[in-house]
Amino acid sequence: MSRKAGTDPAKLATDAMMLWAESWFVIAARSWMIMSGDPRAQREASRMVEEKMRAAAELSFMAMTGSLGTGDKAVERTIKHVGKTVSANRRRLSKGK
Repeated sequence: MSRKAGTDPAKLATDAMMLWAESWFVIAARSWMIMSGDPRAQREASRMVEEKMRAAAELSFMAMTGSLGTGDKAVERTIKHVGKTVSANRRRLSKGK
């Protein structure tokens, strides 16, 4: 089976690992905020649930309509879609405000 043009397994693996690392930072920052009793914790917990529900709905819609693609392209688009929110959360939570 030949690989379609435009799919690079090394890039997919690197992108997935970067998403994993950023996700763990966000999880740790949110966990610390909640455990320490930070006044922003309730808002952050609500935001977290809203983001998960929104991402699940958006990705489901994309998969059902075919806009997500198949195979490696679907993986690439999923990582990119989820990564935008994770990166924004990492930047916001890094500020510590």
